[in-house]
Amino acid sequence: MGISKLEEFTVRDNRLAKYAKALSHPARVAILRLLIEKQACVCGDIVDELPLSQSTVSQHLKELKEAGLIKGDIEGVRICYCIDEVAWEQANTYINSLFESYTAGKIKCC
Repeated sequence: MGISKLEEFTVRDNRLAKYAKALSHPARVAILRLLIEKQACVCGDIVDELPLSQSTVSQHLKELKEAGLIKGDIEGVRICYCIDEVAWEQANTYINSLFESYTAGKIKCC
């Protein structure tokens, strides 16, 4: 397997790619929507809301947490999750900046 050469890209591009990867599965998008809708830390309810097993939900939560989009607090034997507001704003800025950098109609191509 080849080396990904992540160090060859800017910190901003690496972070944007991490956010994009975290958003690349519909289950993770559904989890984010659930957390946004609840506007609070959510614990075991996430599994009840999705048509997925506990282990699958846990794997998706791990991806979202590694990307920094959510954070989790341990309460007894379970972890409660919520949106990480700082990372959320940064992701919003990076994603919007990429999409806003393109001006439709200026490039004559294909």
